Amino acid sequence: MPVLSERVDQAILLAMKWHRHQMRKSTDIPYASHLLAVAGMVAEMGGSEDEIIAALLHDAAEDQGGRDTLAAIEREFGKTVANIVESCSDTFESPKPPWRQRKESYIEHLAKASIGALRVSLADKIHNARTIVFDLRQYGNQVFEKFNGGRDGTLWYYRSVAHVMKQRFPHPYWADELTRLVDEMHHFSKAS
Repeated sequence: MPVLSERVDQAILLAMKWHRHQMRKSTDIPYASHLLAVAGMVAEMGGSEDEIIAALLHDAAEDQGGRDTLAAIEREFGKTVANIVESCSDTFESPKPPWRQRKESYIEHLAKASIGALRVSLADKIHNARTIVFDLRQYGNQVFEKFNGGRDGTLWYYRSVAHVMKQRFPHPYWADELTRLVDEMHHFSKAS
């Protein structure tokens, strides 16, 4: 992979601007830590510069302004980045549709998403699953109280995403990593 250009610097600055005051759900951890971790994982997966930029901005449209933000991303970084960001968003509607409906639609969408979108989504889900496993080990099942799907819905969702990734993602190690983490989520949620 070539050296990353200044476009990545710009994406980092924009991600920090849009997410500066956002924290990870029910924590004091800056949300930017998630964006940087996902972008780093996409780079480790061999992702393109556009995919790394999309990873940095993957939640911007959904969390910070909807389609207007998506249009700004397209103007600044191009259609490929905007398409990946859109593909990684489960809705721009306000109010959001019911949780289960959004997640079922997202899983269906993954079955036909581009490899770039799958790479960013998989990195996102791996990082989130690692965080859930870590929190389950520390706090037990109360972790699921912060998720709209609760314990059963969250486990169903991550298992379903892992299943699609195992079928579609071209590098089995990464899909296997998500499956392994989902197995740990199940294990530690039963142990609580």
